[in-house]
Amino acid sequence: MKKILFLALGATLALTACNNKETETSTENVTASEEISASGLKIAYVEVDSLMTQYQFCKDYNLLLNQKGENAQKTLGNKQRALQGHAAALQKKYENNGFTTRDELERAQNQLAKEQQDLAELEQRLMNELANEQAQLTMEMRDSIQAFLKTYNKSKKYDYIFSRQGDNILLANPKFDITREVVAGLNKRYKAKPEVKNASESEKSKE
Repeated sequence: MKKILFLALGATLALTACNNKETETSTENVTASEEISASGLKIAYVEVDSLMTQYQFCKDYNLLLNQKGENAQKTLGNKQRALQGHAAALQKKYENNGFTTRDELERAQNQLAKEQQDLAELEQRLMNELANEQAQLTMEMRDSIQAFLKTYNKSKKYDYIFSRQGDNILLANPKFDITREVVAGLNKRYKAKPEVKNASESEKSKE
């Protein structure tokens, strides 16, 4: 089972904000960025790769999911070794004529086959659990970013805030990049859950 990497944001998150005409001001203390007005539109963009590496939420949950992936690998590895040991013992018993009847041999073979099936089902269940948790955390991350942008945009009043990842935007003037402001605001709002703190402390204890 491969290490889980929490890198689904670019595929699931569209950072767009409609122009907000309310007069409320943002509660976030962020530096004003340069703005563009073209054909009446006011736009900015966020670098997704930078967001993924600098937003503490992303870093924490990458760590958490990686730890859970490693635990799953360890569990499966132990089960696999036990199964291999059982198979080797049965083979040795067979070679030494340890089975007195054909029924006894068939029962042993059936038991081994059941253990193999149980291991395959356990692997599938663990993979599904990790995939479901990754999807849930990706949704939480997307929601947290969109909730922040809604507040952020009350004072900024952008018509569009684009997400930039790789070459999905072929050319962009860096003076319209608001990534630093967004990351600063997100990190200011972020509060790690207990399970995330425990994962972080566990990782530090290994160092």
